[in-house]
Amino acid sequence: MAAMNCARGLRVLAFTAALLLPACADARAAPDSFAPLVKRVVPAVVNIAVTESVDPSDALSQIPSELRGTPFERQFRQRLGRRREQVLGAGSGFIVDPSGIIVTNNHVVGHANKIVVSLADGTELPAKLLGSDDLTDIAVIKVSAPGPLPYVTWGDSRQVEVGDWILAAGNPFGLGGSVTAGIVSARGRDIGAGPFDDFLQLDAPINPGNSGGPTFNMEGQVVGVNTAIVSPTGGSVGIGFAIPSQLASRIVTDLRDKGRIDRGWLGVSVADMPEGSHSGVGIADVDRTGPAARAGLRPGDVVTAVNGERVDSARTLIRAVSAATPGNAVRLTLRRQGRDMELSVTVGRRPGDQG
Repeated sequence: MAAMNCARGLRVLAFTAALLLPACADARAAPDSFAPLVKRVVPAVVNIAVTESVDPSDALSQIPSELRGTPFERQFRQRLGRRREQVLGAGSGFIVDPSGIIVTNNHVVGHANKIVVSLADGTELPAKLLGSDDLTDIAVIKVSAPGPLPYVTWGDSRQVEVGDWILAAGNPFGLGGSVTAGIVSARGRDIGAGPFDDFLQLDAPINPGNSGGPTFNMEGQVVGVNTAIVSPTGGSVGIGFAIPSQLASRIVTDLRDKGRIDRGWLGVSVADMPEGSHSGVGIADVDRTGPAARAGLRPGDVVTAVNGERVDSARTLIRAVSAATPGNAVRLTLRRQGRDMELSVTVGRRPGDQG
């Protein structure tokens, strides 16, 4: 009898284990160590310092906040005293092409008149700005090196899920070659930075100086560009934001190839529809000289789709139109006084875009 009970118990255990196996197989296990990943990707992560010529007496009082209180503050004070330069800030970047193409944030390099890049091996190289974009805070710079440089590739941020492991790398507080690990804690964050906000929220520690650095998935691909933190203290409290690679990679390609971003523009003011009403985006006003007015769009129209893709918020509509090449037509599906209709609009170039 005891043997039969034992056998029955073993069968129950085996059946229970079989039920649990599929769930366990789908789980993404934490790595035993991040060291192999770090060794692969960190050689392509760089530190960036930006300077401009000023009176030395003024420069000494303006040490970057990310360097104050660190071992590097004295070093920069001495350098500033010897040279008629001011270090405006320190940031991070990453190499995406062995020829020396580097991605960083616009707020790191966009207004600098001198950029110096420090490679992982300590080599310092001057860099030139190829292009920058205020609206997405992306910039592309280039260095010239004697040979091919280590580089990393883009991943697909659309495949990133809340709870996925990520690795952030950069130059926090001037401490180059630093890495932190964590998870994606939210997607699609709007932090009021601009019309294209769609940030990945990260809980990996990100601090001043990490701006422009990469966020990697566990395959070593860049899925985000670190750009902002929420912090009442000035340091990390576990809430950081990265520009998703799906957006960043397209901006980088345009800046690298053309030095500017050409965005589509309708010439309208838009507003989200009141909660509980029909879906779509309301047209609040139309620029009388803009593309929308020429095509016949009117205040009070409700746009429900662009080129067949549904839009349900003002941000979605702005992004869809901005993605169109100026001079090309987009097909708007709209509702006017209860009647559905379609309108073809040849988009213009968004005012204020570079070029």
